[in-house]
Amino acid sequence: MSPWILVLLAGLLETGWAIGLKYSDGFTRPVPTGLTIIGALASFWLLSLAMKDLPVGTAYAVWVGIGTLGTAILAVILFGEPVNTVRVLGILLILGGIVALKLA
Repeated sequence: MSPWILVLLAGLLETGWAIGLKYSDGFTRPVPTGLTIIGALASFWLLSLAMKDLPVGTAYAVWVGIGTLGTAILAVILFGEPVNTVRVLGILLILGGIVALKLA
């Protein structure tokens, strides 16, 4: 499997476990806590596989960027977090950084 696909999947899992942290309610709810831990471990594992073939700085930055974008977008949808111009610009800057790193 392509290392970039691994980073993408790892980033999507990062989004999942970051959102899971909210649902786990400080690790007091067993099912969300278990899913969060499994998602985090799977995300780290996929990222580690991708880093066999990709530079660590690039792979890590793209992974974090995907997780950040996904988490910010889902937080608005799921938790009603505010949307404003500065937040949207910040998300677009992160997206631009991910694209730049992928092209570099």
